[in-house]
Amino acid sequence: MGAFLDAYLSKEKKNSPDKGAVAYLATLDFLAQDHPEMVDSVVKELKDQRNHIKLIASENYSSLATQLAMGNLLTDKYSEGKVGHRFYAGCENVDNIERKACDELIKIFGCDHAYVQPHSGADANLIAYWAILTEKIQNPLIEKLNKKSVDQLTDEEYETVRNQLSKGKLLGMSLASGGHLTHGYRHNVSSKMMQAFTYDVDPTTEMIDYAALDKQAKEVRPTVLVAGYSAYPRNINFAKMKEIAAGCGATLLVDMAHFSGLVAGKVMKGEYNPIAYADIVTSTTHKSIRGPRGGMILCKQAYAEAVDKGCPMVIGGPLPHVMAAKLVAFKEANTPDFCSYAARIVENAQELAKNFLQKDVKLFTGGTDNHLLVIDVKTSYGLTGRQAETALNQGGLTVNRNMIPFDTEGPWYTSGIRIGTPAITTRGFGKEEMVEIANLIHLVLTNTSRATVVKTGMPSRAKVRIEARVLEEVKSRVAALLGRHPLYPELEV
Repeated sequence: MGAFLDAYLSKEKKNSPDKGAVAYLATLDFLAQDHPEMVDSVVKELKDQRNHIKLIASENYSSLATQLAMGNLLTDKYSEGKVGHRFYAGCENVDNIERKACDELIKIFGCDHAYVQPHSGADANLIAYWAILTEKIQNPLIEKLNKKSVDQLTDEEYETVRNQLSKGKLLGMSLASGGHLTHGYRHNVSSKMMQAFTYDVDPTTEMIDYAALDKQAKEVRPTVLVAGYSAYPRNINFAKMKEIAAGCGATLLVDMAHFSGLVAGKVMKGEYNPIAYADIVTSTTHKSIRGPRGGMILCKQAYAEAVDKGCPMVIGGPLPHVMAAKLVAFKEANTPDFCSYAARIVENAQELAKNFLQKDVKLFTGGTDNHLLVIDVKTSYGLTGRQAETALNQGGLTVNRNMIPFDTEGPWYTSGIRIGTPAITTRGFGKEEMVEIANLIHLVLTNTSRATVVKTGMPSRAKVRIEARVLEEVKSRVAALLGRHPLYPELEV
């Protein structure tokens, strides 16, 4: 044994030690023998996360079992291809894990087909886009040329097909309205592989105007219509999105990276559950569904074959050890406890929104239906998002700056901050803590002013000044909140 495990067992844990903690601490002890600096960084990260209230909507805390599942010898195995059809020999055990992970997703979501190889949500979207282009443009052209696959095409024929693929069109929510980089943002590859168009929220309601989107879609006639978001605080009516897609001949792709846990937890139901309406659904596995960092795809049977060719189409070798961790997380998500957790995520977000509105703080769309809310800090506090993010972090509250619709500050400084509740809900925070968090955020931002850079005499958008007494009070109150809900309490390091 080593220092971490010895210290743990010495604290009256010998008779009833937590098995996960023993395994985790034993791993740290083993690594510390030859890699002490790396272990120091891991332990410091744990302490940093314990000492901050994590309000980043795209982050969470995975279970120790999920984390431990990634540390295994499956990382040494190449497994290009798909279950039962690999380009390397000896993949029977990887097949077993990947098949079970896919089966678990099908049980959770009731989808036709699942694919768990993507390394990230961005990878999942790229695979989905190319699967759509393959089925809607490439394959019909190959058939028209009386060929069976791209391998049979002449160089000239292949160039014709490739040129047609580049003429595909993508219509997704703009970044400022809450969309994601991969939904057609000009600095992202999604806008370079297809002709990208974006839709914005209504400037008055700040919500999706389905009639306006329908009109735009019929004018653009996109190959792919993307629904989903990274910073839109309202539920989307996927029945209406399906009608819009059908009306313009588009394939409906739903990116549920942020809210997959709310779908898995049966919070988003009926027309707000994308599974019945979307042709393809993509997601990360590490946000509200609380798994390891990675991606996944759910789809109708019509797109299954193309999606399963994510390797070699987009990605290289899958990560079998991460797929093992995904399997663990999916089994955790397929439980009544997880459904209760998902419901509390939304309850906490709505409680936060209510308390901010009572303080006359301007929120994007005026509230939230899901796990996140976006504060217009420029209007409410006279700060940029970057300033607000910096000030709150000094007080122990971790958020991220975020654009708001028609933002004049741009994507770096922004006029807003995004706040999410999945991580704090995992820690056990409830409505009482939401009241205190809203009070603390308001206290910090109302007592924050732009600092002055002495060297140039120009105001800096990155530096802020907070009244010392306020900062100390906030830190004390944050510590009290965190003390009531310790992070990974079984790890006594």
